[in-house]
Amino acid sequence: MKLAVFLLASSAVIYIAKELTLHNSENTLNYLFNALGFLPVNVLLVTIVLNGLLSIRSKREKLEKLNMVIGTFFSETGTSLLAVLSDHDPDLDKIRPSLLVDDEWDDKAFERVDASLRDYKCEISVSDMDLEALAQFLKEKRNFLLRLLENPVLLEHESFTELLRAVFHLTEEMERRDSLSALPETDRVHIEGDINRVYGLLICQWLDYMHYMKGSYPYLFSLAMRTNPFDEDASPVVR
Repeated sequence: MKLAVFLLASSAVIYIAKELTLHNSENTLNYLFNALGFLPVNVLLVTIVLNGLLSIRSKREKLEKLNMVIGTFFSETGTSLLAVLSDHDPDLDKIRPSLLVDDEWDDKAFERVDASLRDYKCEISVSDMDLEALAQFLKEKRNFLLRLLENPVLLEHESFTELLRAVFHLTEEMERRDSLSALPETDRVHIEGDINRVYGLLICQWLDYMHYMKGSYPYLFSLAMRTNPFDEDASPVVR
């Protein structure tokens, strides 16, 4: 309100000064009406530009917050879970070379690998997997994952929300069983389906996050690259 009063008063002072100095009321009124006529167009243009800039800024801020949440997920749960599951992927050697991300990767490289992973069929077998250990790991992370779901910014990222939903479903499936050591064949196949769903979503989300870090946070990307769950020689030690 103060700003509006100040601007209107300033405009009035300028027009009064013009009239007192030049004594040209007709020219002043003519200019005033011309300016008022173009005012709605000015408001429209400024509104469109400001709304566009504010929208871009809002999306950028949401993206930053969202990727912070995703980064926390991979630090606490995702990377370890990906390492466990990938160790039981019989076809891992088919995609491992494509997932050894390094500093030379550009946007096209990430897009190319992402497109190839969309067609990759995850077929993990649980026959030699310690399901009890996996269930215990997921149970320990339940509260952490629940806190992630409470973050409203996740509503902006459908694929990550789907990943969390799949992880929660797998956790619930495993917790509901009294024992995971002697499952009938039909139930084993069902559990494998839930695990492969999580595995497939996890790989794609991990690659997207690596892409984001490569462009935005090189120091985070450096650590993630050195602890790549698909790299058999991965080590956090810089050599």
